[in-house]
Amino acid sequence: MADFMIRFFICNIFISGIIGILLTAKRIFKNNLSSRMQYNLWFLLLGLLAVPFIPFRLIGFLHIFSWLRYLRSSPASGAGTAMEESAGINPAGNADWMNDFALSVNNETPSITGYLLLGIWIVGILAMIILMIRSSLRLHSLQKSALPLQNKEVRRLYNRCLEEMDLCRDIPVYSTAFLKSPIIVGLLKPRIYLPIHLISNECNESDLRYMLLHELQHYRHHDAVGNILMNLAAVIYWFNPLVWYSLKEMRNDREVACDTSVLKMLKEDDYEDYGNTLINFAEKVSLTPFPFAAGLGGNMQQMKRRIINIASYEKPTFVKRLKGMTAFTLTAALLIGLAPFLSTYAADRSHYQWHSSSENISYTDLSAYFGDYEGSFVLYDLENDTWNIHGMEHAALRVAPNSTYKIYDALFGLEEGVITPENSFIAWNGESYPFEAWNADQTLQSAMNASVNWYFQSLDRQLGKSVLQSYLDAIGYGNQDISGKLSSYWMESTLKISPIEQVELLTSLYQNDFDFTPEHIQAVKNSIRLSASDTGTLYGKTGTGEINRLDISGWFVGYVETTGRTYLFATNIKADSSATGSVAAKITMSILSDLRIWK
Repeated sequence: MADFMIRFFICNIFISGIIGILLTAKRIFKNNLSSRMQYNLWFLLLGLLAVPFIPFRLIGFLHIFSWLRYLRSSPASGAGTAMEESAGINPAGNADWMNDFALSVNNETPSITGYLLLGIWIVGILAMIILMIRSSLRLHSLQKSALPLQNKEVRRLYNRCLEEMDLCRDIPVYSTAFLKSPIIVGLLKPRIYLPIHLISNECNESDLRYMLLHELQHYRHHDAVGNILMNLAAVIYWFNPLVWYSLKEMRNDREVACDTSVLKMLKEDDYEDYGNTLINFAEKVSLTPFPFAAGLGGNMQQMKRRIINIASYEKPTFVKRLKGMTAFTLTAALLIGLAPFLSTYAADRSHYQWHSSSENISYTDLSAYFGDYEGSFVLYDLENDTWNIHGMEHAALRVAPNSTYKIYDALFGLEEGVITPENSFIAWNGESYPFEAWNADQTLQSAMNASVNWYFQSLDRQLGKSVLQSYLDAIGYGNQDISGKLSSYWMESTLKISPIEQVELLTSLYQNDFDFTPEHIQAVKNSIRLSASDTGTLYGKTGTGEINRLDISGWFVGYVETTGRTYLFATNIKADSSATGSVAAKITMSILSDLRIWK
């Protein structure tokens, strides 16, 4: 929850930008959009305000088209092959390369910043709820003191208004001395409240008719629902001034839309009288003190805007309605298209925002290979520039790289001269480790084969965090966060990377897009060379994430070189226990075998 709060507040930056886009669109299409359309656009914003709380990541149009194309195609491989069919591998120099070694780490304490923001947000929400409760109590007092409408003339006028609007429901009307302007309140049981001074001699029949028609338009267009949604948005987004400004503008547009709906019922000769009603009572009506009510009142700036709208009103023609629908559709499409950016997953650095053409991606169901494990498999055909992905959601999820990070740690050590291709020797310090292979002097080859943590921790100590950070930034390694301990930032700690990013980085490493020393790139490639045959060569590195002595994450990343073709892959599995690099490797080898990439 603490992490969610940080992402939620980041999302508010996008929300503020979208509000700016909406206001700009309303200004551009002002002459094309009807008053009702301008009001309805705000409901799109209310919908977007709910997006950060949706418990899944929204998808883009490109993914939808890709999935539709996948449904029309058959899976790339047959399912159901047993994982154990990866037998027969004979890695050069390391027969036990699947047995990845890992040390347990403890869970780290979440950031205090997230909890601080959560506390402030909840306090603000509670304050807003208290204000809402106070308003509802005042409304309840008004309702108890109000009396059913007794004036027979006003009652007859009200019944004529119901007939004029073709409304069958007889909404109760009450009179009260505690209001300055008429309001309609209630969702399931709506009621209209009229100030006593308006049904006295101060108000003629024509003025009162216009006011009743206005309130009944609120009922016809279900503005009580809009009130509830606006109040909910105000409570949740109490800290965002642009949201508050938008809600104020939405209320203004609601009143203008109601005015326009009344004007549609009137003759042209009555437009001026309706405007004069607002002007004559501008000093007597006011903003409703109840957030749950919709009424005729408003401040002077709003009244001026409404008068201008009435003075310039013309009944819409077919061409104007067509232009309005076009402008509304374009604006709505733009706002809906921005929805994925408001997801907390969009602001969540634990998900990789992949920007790849949908034309070269195939989504394949390989769940039979994974059994009870949650996970993903990513395969990239370098020559054909095509991707094959199982588990897209998981493939974009950033998790700790664990021992797969050692590929790049070794490269950084080589680039900085801590080790060289000719001399990568580091002496064992004599400390006893739980794995026999670790209790000996190491070279890059032996340390990579046995996944010797202390060897790469020694490289990190000599490199230092500032140098490591500069390299991670340069190659764009995952979230590039090494704020954890220097000895374990890559072991279920702060550094995270997704399977898609693993493949992208391997591709850059393979082609040396980083422009590192070619001899250093080759030395790293040699250290992860697992097996060779007449048909090709397999390179790879496993990784296991262990927390509190439970294996919760397994990696296998690498590539296969065959005659004229290179395939790069990454597999990650997650589980409460028994998710190891060796299991991920077995799954991968079964898939590659069935795809006829590696036997």
